[in-house]
Amino acid sequence: MKTYRIAAIPGDGIGQEVLPAAITVMEAAAARHGFALAFESFPWGCDHYLRTGRMLDPDGLDRMRPCDALLLGAVGDPARVPDHVSLRDLLIAIRQGYDLYVNLRPIRLLPGIPGPLRDKGPGDIDILCVRENSEGEYAGLGGRFKRGTPDEVAEQTAVFTRKGTERILRYAFEQARARPRKRLASATKSNACQHSMVFWDEMTDLVARDYPDVGVTKYHVDALAARMITHPETLDVVVASNLFGDILTDIGGALQGGLGLPASANLDPERRAPAMFEPVHGSAPDIAGRGIANPMATVWAGAMLFDYLGEAAAGADLLRALECVAAAGQIRTPDLGGRHTTADVTQALLEALGDPHEPAIVRPQTAAR
Repeated sequence: MKTYRIAAIPGDGIGQEVLPAAITVMEAAAARHGFALAFESFPWGCDHYLRTGRMLDPDGLDRMRPCDALLLGAVGDPARVPDHVSLRDLLIAIRQGYDLYVNLRPIRLLPGIPGPLRDKGPGDIDILCVRENSEGEYAGLGGRFKRGTPDEVAEQTAVFTRKGTERILRYAFEQARARPRKRLASATKSNACQHSMVFWDEMTDLVARDYPDVGVTKYHVDALAARMITHPETLDVVVASNLFGDILTDIGGALQGGLGLPASANLDPERRAPAMFEPVHGSAPDIAGRGIANPMATVWAGAMLFDYLGEAAAGADLLRALECVAAAGQIRTPDLGGRHTTADVTQALLEALGDPHEPAIVRPQTAAR
């Protein structure tokens, strides 16, 4: 039996609850399709930092590199470790260390999930956001001068290289070309950022010449944020810089019904290092330990992981199970207005997957507690 080696990083807060739930569902889907998953757990996160002074061990990237993929729960515990430390030294360290320059975030409203927009249903919200993941506003360059004095200065420098900008744009154009509508929206702010975003626009025009079959529209990011609310059905693939993509995909999470649902992939399309998959949500310290975190985003990340491994049928099974449980509307964690637990949702997803020894089916969840 083919076995894939997966690095599991539960991280902090609810990451330690949703990751085991997702692993249970992923293992069931793998069994249905004749392959196995070998998970190796790595204890990195804020607890590790408080014990060792490091979010990630010095040899951490080398130890995980032989894995086929990484699955991350959540990062952060701001009451104990500043967010800029935890994110920089674990999440961003992995993204930049492996040069996972694509952050891919599907924005889809599942059937049965009440979205926040009046008269907008699942058919209106199906956007793929391609976010640059390695440089831009999160490059980490800058500093502080004359700290604590009236003359204090803080400088944060955004970095846009030709290589980094062109490769994310080409990836986004390829994604748009593969989708039925063949539409690409580029997020810019060239009316105010006269260097970085003018360069971004110029590179967009340059790359577009190689994709004459893809329609391109450049939106100022504030206008694009508004369009996601007023006319989401007009958007197909969105490409954005690191900061703009981060903000726009949180709007996307709201369109999906909450951050308990959206998933993301961190990819190097050339596959020089293992990709990392994660839910978009954070560690939610306010509900950690209560067993009520929604595992659906992490399961969705698992479906993206299966697609990356070439196990598309298993990935499709996970997505159908998510759609089935969502459409039935009987099992809901509190973030979706219900009273069910992480374990309840996990069980519902397992039942939606069906018996691993039977043909692949998805059947509605019929029992609620």
